[in-house]
Amino acid sequence: MMRTAVALAVAAIVALGATTRAQQESESNVTKIRAVVGEYLAARERRDAKAIGALFTEDADQLTSSGDWRKGRDEIVRGTLASSQQSGGQRTITIETVRFPHPDMAIADGRYELAGVNEGTRKMWTSFVFVRAGGEWRIAAIRNMLPAPPAAAR
Repeated sequence: MMRTAVALAVAAIVALGATTRAQQESESNVTKIRAVVGEYLAARERRDAKAIGALFTEDADQLTSSGDWRKGRDEIVRGTLASSQQSGGQRTITIETVRFPHPDMAIADGRYELAGVNEGTRKMWTSFVFVRAGGEWRIAAIRNMLPAPPAAAR
C-alpha cells in the first residue's frame, strides 16, 4: 500500500513537472511568435527587403485584403515593399490569440490597423501561420481580411 502511494506521488510530481515545462515552452513560443510579428512590422517600416524575406519560409504565401495573392518569399517581399510604398501609413498588428495545432506549427490571429491613409484608419483582421524549423519560427502564410458588414436578417 505504501509503495503504491509513493509511486502515485512520484508520478503526480513528474506529470506536474512535465505540464509546467510544456506551459513554459508554450509561453516562450508565444513570445517568440509575437516577436516575429514585431520584426515583420519593423522590417516593413524600414523597407528592408532582406529582413522581410528572412522571416518567411521559401514557399510562404500571403492573401492581402485587396485580394492580391502573393506566392513565394520573393513575391511577398516585392509586394510588401510596393504596398508600403504605395499606401504609406503606420501599421500595427496586435496578436490576440496563438494556438498550436502541432508542436512545430502555430496560428496567430489579431487586429491589423493601418493609420494615416486616405480613408483614415483601416481596421482589419490578420492571421499568420508559423512553422518552426531548426528551432526558429518562420511565417508560412498571412491572411489579411477586411471585416464584412453583418448579413441582413431574413
